[in-house]
Amino acid sequence: MKIEHFAINVANPLAMAQWYTLHLGMSVVSALPAAPFTHFLADESGNVMIEIYNTPPDLVPDYANMNPLICHLAFASTDVDGDAIRLVDAGATLIDHTHLADGTHLAMLRDPWGLAIQLCRRAKPMLVCQQH
Repeated sequence: MKIEHFAINVANPLAMAQWYTLHLGMSVVSALPAAPFTHFLADESGNVMIEIYNTPPDLVPDYANMNPLICHLAFASTDVDGDAIRLVDAGATLIDHTHLADGTHLAMLRDPWGLAIQLCRRAKPMLVCQQH
């Protein structure tokens, strides 16, 4: 078995889908133009998707006030510093940078809606088909 998608209830799936496609290289696989505005977004590999939607609206978690280690989306990056700067310029907020002893470089940010996103450049890739 393999994971098809990870689903997230968010406040503004339309704007979030646009930002994720523009700034994180994701592509829209499927989208509903009406409530709950469900969008399936695939990463650059086309092998991993997230689903974002707004239902029920009163149960959207307070991502901005959650510790980012509770829930975050992690993206492989070959240039963590450059990608972090680019995302901050696009409206993300930098939380921190971490350099591990093995040479791994991580950056934790929040997207414009408060969801934590992590940029990872692993010293030793953890996935065989890692891209970007």
